[in-house]
Parts: sequence; C-alpha cells; structure tokens
Amino acid sequence: MRGRGAKIAGVLPLFTLFMAGAISAFEDIERLRIWPLPAEVSHGGRRMYLSGDFKLVTEGSKYEDTTGILKEGFDRMLDVVRLSHVVSGGRNSSRSGGSALLQGLHVIISSSTDELEYGADESYKLVVPSPEKPSYAHLEAKSVYGALHGLQTFSQLCHFNLKKKVIEILMTPWNITDQPRFSYRGLLIDTSRHYLPLPVIKNVIDSMTYAKLNVLHWHIVDTQSFPLEIPSYPKLWNGAYSSSQRYTFDDAAEIVNYAQRRGIHVLAEIDVPGHALSWGKGYPSLWPSKNCQEPLDVSSNFTFKVIDGILSDFSKIFKFKFVHLGGDEVNTTCWSATPRIAQWLKKHRMSEEEAYQYFVLRAQKIALSHGYETINWEETFNNFGSKLNPKTVVHNWLGTGVVERVTASGLRCIVSNQDKWYLDHIDAPWQGFYDNEPLQDIKDKKQQSLVLGGEVCMWGEHIDASDIEQTIWPRAAAAAERLWTPYAKLATNPDKVTTRLAHFRCLLNQRGVAAAPLVGGGRVVPLEPGSCLAQ
Repeated sequence: MRGRGAKIAGVLPLFTLFMAGAISAFEDIERLRIWPLPAEVSHGGRRMYLSGDFKLVTEGSKYEDTTGILKEGFDRMLDVVRLSHVVSGGRNSSRSGGSALLQGLHVIISSSTDELEYGADESYKLVVPSPEKPSYAHLEAKSVYGALHGLQTFSQLCHFNLKKKVIEILMTPWNITDQPRFSYRGLLIDTSRHYLPLPVIKNVIDSMTYAKLNVLHWHIVDTQSFPLEIPSYPKLWNGAYSSSQRYTFDDAAEIVNYAQRRGIHVLAEIDVPGHALSWGKGYPSLWPSKNCQEPLDVSSNFTFKVIDGILSDFSKIFKFKFVHLGGDEVNTTCWSATPRIAQWLKKHRMSEEEAYQYFVLRAQKIALSHGYETINWEETFNNFGSKLNPKTVVHNWLGTGVVERVTASGLRCIVSNQDKWYLDHIDAPWQGFYDNEPLQDIKDKKQQSLVLGGEVCMWGEHIDASDIEQTIWPRAAAAAERLWTPYAKLATNPDKVTTRLAHFRCLLNQRGVAAAPLVGGGRVVPLEPGSCLAQ
C-alpha cells in the first residue's frame, strides 16, 4: 500500500493520437464526447438551445424530493453547464436563429425513497427532446440516484455557446439508456499520511460524480496519524498531527451526508492490527510496548474494547453496509518480542500467524455485531481464507490470480491491483488504468457475479491538498469507464478513446477540477503552450 516515488513515463505525442482518433472507425463514438460511455446511445444532427429559465418538472414522479436531493442535483447541473458565464435571459429565443428551445427537463422517478442502498438501481433513460413534449427533455430513473447520473450525462450534452451566450445541445435527438456494469466503483483517499481539509474532500466527492464513481473509501487513520474524533475513546485523536489537523465527529457526519446527497457511499476504514501505531499516542496500552508499538496488542481485551467503541461510533454516521478493517502488512514480531505477549501466545498455544488470524476474526465479529459486513485486504485471504467470515469481501491489491481464487472460494472481491490502479504510482499512464479488467481470466458466471467492482487508490504519502486532484484525474476517469461501461462497448485499444478522454479532462478543468494532462503518467505538467484538447 506504499506509494513509489514520483516519475514521469515516456511520452507519446497526444496530438498524433488526437488526430488519429478523429479519422478512426471509432469516430462516431468519439464524437459523442460523453464519459463514461453509456450502455446504449443514439443521436441525430439537430441543434437545440436551453431557455433562459430552463426548469425542472417532476409531474408524474413517485419521488417527492422532500429533502431536495433532486433539485440540488439539477441546480448543480445547470451551474457546471453555465461554467460561471453570463447566460442571456429572454433573448435566448431571438439568438437561437429559430432553432427549437428546450424549456425544461421532465424527470420521472419510480421509487419514492431516497435511502442510499448499496446495489440499488442506478439506471436511467434520457431522451432529448421528448417525443411527447418536444420543448422538454425527458429523464426516467428507478431511483433518485439513477436520475443524478442522468443529470451528469445531460450536462455533458450541453455546451455554452460563447458567441450567442446561450447553452446549446448538438446532435439531437438523443436517446440514451444507461446503467453501470459494476455496483462498486470506488476511489480511496488517505487522510492519515497527509491531512486533507474538509473543502478538499468535498471537492473530490464532487469530481467523483462527474465520472459516476459511487464509493469514497476513506482510509481515515494509519500509522502516521489518527485525525478523527471518536467519542467513545476521545484520546485517540491525540494521534493527529496537530490540533488543527483533525476531523470532529460532526465533520465526518457532514462528509457522509454531503456524499450521500450526491449518490456516493462512504466506506470507513480502520486498518487493524497493523498500521495502527498512532492509536497508542492517546492510549499507550494499545502498544505491545513503548519500544515496540505496532501491531496492536493482541493479548489485551482493551484493544478489542477500543475497536468495539470505534465501530459503535461509526455505526451512528457511516451508514454504508460495509466497513473496511484492513488487515494488511502485519509484522507480528513485536508480539513475540514482548515478554508478556509472548507468554500469552504460549498460554493460548498460538503462533504469531495464528494470533494474526485470531485478531482479524475477532475484529470481524465485532463489526458484524454492529451490523456491518467486512472488507479486508487480501493478505487475510492469502493467509487464512477458509477461516474468514462468509460475508467477507476480499480487497485485492497485491498479486495476480487472487480475484479468481477468492471468487472460486465463494467470497466476494474488490479489485485494486497496485500495478494498474494505484494513483500514487505516478509513473503509471492512464492507458493502464483503462485496460485493467476486473474479470480477467474469470469465465464462470457465478464467480463473475462475486466481483463487486473495483477501486482506484490515492495513497497519501506524497499527496496533500496541493496536488491531490491532478494526481487523481484524469487517470481515475479511465478506470471509471472500465467500471461503468458494458464490456462489449469498451475500447480494446485505449488509445482509441484518447480524444474523448482529453475532452473530459478539459471539461473537468472547466468545472474547476485540476485534472492533469493525459501525456505521460500522473500529475504531469503541460509540455508546451497549446489547447488542453491536445495535451
């Protein structure tokens, strides 16, 4: 889980790829300028304009929007489409040259609830204009969160015409039917290695919605720091870097709420028993000894009381069905090197390896008691897979073939293999992120169904508020299309989607997201003056 140093890969002139994409057999798809690519899409050749008072209509919808999730999503959509430009008001119709005007968007949602449940229907259908009401676009969805995806797609159909100062939609009529390929489409952020201010986390959440990612994996604490307030054990955040680099319990609840209103789950992680040295800054008895501070003391009931307290507090705000318990990179030598723990191991007839298993399984039982299903890093499966709780989700990050073995055992799996989907490996170009296939070599349909999806990981050793966005984007977008778009619609050669991804990267920049150029690896700078479409 450690990042490698910053490197820049050899570059391939993007302008060459940009021009090649314009004349390839992929031309029609590339002209769509939609990312990620929808499941089914057709279009025409007409131009339409949005009226100055473009409005949301929900007549006939079962969803009453009492909490304002849909209206807020609609308003955000208009904001990013306008790009802070001044849109002409009543003059729209005269400047449209007689072309058809869209007066609003008619949204019909068949579910009345706005509870964000994992695996809920995220599909939508978008028609621009509606055959029944040609002055309106029409969006249908089973859930409000599917409708939010539809709004994101609608926003990518819109363009601000600087000459006429109006918002236009080209290539109408549009008919789009869409749904995600995988139910878990994640991005990990790490607030232990570097503290991330709340506005930065919210900006990351907003940027995730543009690419239809739906799980923010919050690696909250680690060896280096413990920035989160835990009411049950208030001294834990003594492990923060400073008193100002902390999150209150209410801050965490606000992040969860902010994400939920955008259709994003927040997966909280405590990485035990390793990666937990910072816990002992407030409660030194959690350490095996003063001079041997990691992993957590397996012999002490207090260790598990603290884990129970943390997960009890988590259950009040982190409503996602899963919690991540880590379990990776556990060096157990401190246990044998500490006389009282060595004596405990001897008394219980446990080896270090057996104590590692004991710790993970006991932590899992605690999580289950609080209503969570558990996710653990793959070392737990590699070492004692048959002992894991049947509800365990194994998080692959190390080796090849792990996903196949996990699903063959009947367990579920999430893919984050470090050679392809680790964003802190900044020498890794976007093409590798696009090419990485979660179902690689898995032919059995039942095993395929056990792969929940995947996650790109933004480990924080060399990332903070100053550079996180350009390290995430646009490479995370390449993985996002892999996780959203039907397999048959994905490009077999990632260079074929260069033009469309370059357009999406420019769109992110226009929306205030500091997405880096495509050329090279991650977090690169532009090579020379020029259009963002050609860099």
